[in-house]
Amino acid sequence: MALTKQNIKTIAMPVAMVIGVLLCRPLAMVEEITNHTLTPILIAAMLFITFCRVDVRQMRLQWAHLWMLLIQFVGAALVYYATTPLFGATVGQGAMICVMAPIAMAAVVIGGMLGGNVTSMVTYSLVCNLVTALVAPYMLHAFGNGSCTFMEIIARVAPTLVAPFVVAQLCRWLMPKLAAWFASHSMLSFYLWLASLILVMGRTTLFILNAKVDIAVEIELAAIALVLCLVQFRAGRLLGRYTGDVVGTTQSVGQKNTIFAIWLSLNFLDPIASIAPTAYIVWQNITNSCQMWRKGKA
Repeated sequence: MALTKQNIKTIAMPVAMVIGVLLCRPLAMVEEITNHTLTPILIAAMLFITFCRVDVRQMRLQWAHLWMLLIQFVGAALVYYATTPLFGATVGQGAMICVMAPIAMAAVVIGGMLGGNVTSMVTYSLVCNLVTALVAPYMLHAFGNGSCTFMEIIARVAPTLVAPFVVAQLCRWLMPKLAAWFASHSMLSFYLWLASLILVMGRTTLFILNAKVDIAVEIELAAIALVLCLVQFRAGRLLGRYTGDVVGTTQSVGQKNTIFAIWLSLNFLDPIASIAPTAYIVWQNITNSCQMWRKGKA
C-alpha cells in the first residue's frame, strides 16, 4: 500500500520514538555539543509556525480554561496527598509534578493536526504558563525541598513560548505574506516536532539507563505516570464534551511540558521524582500516536 500523508503522520511518532531510543548515546553527544540548545530552538521554530495561524484579536479567555487550571493545580495537590501515604514522598512528588506541569509546547501542534481549536489552545498555553509561574513556587515550597521563584519559571518558558508568539504576531503585522506562507505550511511544525521528539526520547532513554534508583521505586513512578496520563487525557475529553472542543481540551489537559516538569523535579523536588515525568514523555507520545492512528482510520 502506498504511503499517504495521513499514513506518514500515523507512523511518524512511533518511528521517531524508536529512533530516539536506539540512538540515545549519539543524540546525547549532539545535545552536549550544542550546549542543550537544539531542542529549545526546534520547539521555538515549531511554535512560531503554528502561531502564524493565530490572530491575536480572536484570542479569548473561556470558562474551559478555568476548569483546566483547576484540574491542574487542585488535581496536583490531591494526587500528592493520595499517593504519599501509600508510596512515600518521592512517589507523591513525582505524581504531583505530572499533574502540575503546564500544557506541553507541542500540544498546540498536535491538537491542530487532530482538529482542535488552535486559537483557544494558544490562549490557554499563555495563560497556563503564566499561572504556573505564579502558583508553582508556593506548591513546590509546600510539597518539595527547594525554593523556586516566579522569575525562574518565566525565564525558563519565555524563550520557547512567549518569544515565538511575539515574533509570529510581528510577522503577521509586518510581513503578512510570509506569515500566510508559514500558516499554509503548518506541516513543517510537525516535522520540527518529530526532530525534537527524537532528541527528547534519546535524553529520556539515557536518563533512565543511568538512573541509580531502586527498581521498585522506578516501577512505581513509571506506573503512576501511566495512570495519570490516561486519567488526564480522559478528564480533558470529558470536559471537552461540555465545551465543544474535545480535541483541544484533551490535549491541553493530558499533554504536559515534561521537559519543564523534569527541570522542576531535579531542582526543587527529590531528583528521583523526575523519573515520573520522564516516563510520562513515553506514555503521552504513545497516546498521541494512538490518536493519530484513530483519526487516520476515521
